[in-house]
Amino acid sequence: MRRNFRSIPVIDIGGLYASELESRRAVAREIEAAARDVGFFYITGHAVRDAARERMLAAAERFFSLPLSEKMDVYIGKSKNHSGYVPEGEEVFSSGKIDRKEAFDVGLDYSGPPTGGMLGPNLWPGLEGFRADVSAYYAEVQALARVLFRGFALALGEAEDFFESKLSAPPSQLRLIHYPFDPEALDAQGIGAHTDYECFTILYSTEPGLEVMNGEGDWIDAPPVPGAFVINIGDMIETWSNGAFVATSHRVRKVPAERYSFPFFATCDYETPVEPLPRFVTPEKPAAYPRIISGEHLFAQTAQTFAYLKRRIAEGAVTLPQGALSLESYGQQARARSPVR
Repeated sequence: MRRNFRSIPVIDIGGLYASELESRRAVAREIEAAARDVGFFYITGHAVRDAARERMLAAAERFFSLPLSEKMDVYIGKSKNHSGYVPEGEEVFSSGKIDRKEAFDVGLDYSGPPTGGMLGPNLWPGLEGFRADVSAYYAEVQALARVLFRGFALALGEAEDFFESKLSAPPSQLRLIHYPFDPEALDAQGIGAHTDYECFTILYSTEPGLEVMNGEGDWIDAPPVPGAFVINIGDMIETWSNGAFVATSHRVRKVPAERYSFPFFATCDYETPVEPLPRFVTPEKPAAYPRIISGEHLFAQTAQTFAYLKRRIAEGAVTLPQGALSLESYGQQARARSPVR
């Protein structure tokens, strides 16, 4: 498990759409190698249409150009299931630094009752065409996530349908993030170092700025590749693999250019239990992760970074799940504190 990489591998996942199992297994072997050695990789050969990405980008540009007062009409703190506008300073990682960015968060537009603070109907702005264009992109990238879940199942040594029963109504989130133009930006941190809380992330961005930490603690650039997505391992895949697949810490540095970033955080159903799979637990490497509940972990980590949720906790309106892990419980920072991993 080298993890002292200097570049991010590119994987053509076209084989995951093939009817032949061996073609799908061949891609899964590449995913396994990238997940073990890097925790990040690019994918090509996917089925998400360029037109869907372009319409979603245009919708984001229209929304973020609105006056702040109009964007605050759909402030995320008004929602019951963590959807809506995220103003600058609302989200703060463990470093305590305020990121120069704004966002709009969208989840599965779920018609059932809100669940665990992360699943329910989205809070949408009245901007013409916004809901339709963002929802269309969400549907395409969600379909891609299901294809990748099958690839990850094979990469983990499980049956290809291992995740299928866990994907009936997952609280997977799509974030539309806007980094405003800043001609005086220094080559410094723009989003604090962190891991992603879910299973894996599917990222489309318009400009460089993403950096990935390797095993030596060096930051490696992961600029956009035309037509490709960036995939990175999240906390839950790291848990299932007992640390064999790494939720690599990453950050966004400040760059002068205006930048849009669209991460889709693919996860499993809210009540899904997550713990190291038996094949990854040995006498030499016992289980290094506690059993967690997928949605509870997602909510707990989110609640520790968003101001409106911190206020609700302080007021006693909501509570963290019992046994909630602290931020930086995964990734390289966690490994530095726990040599077992």
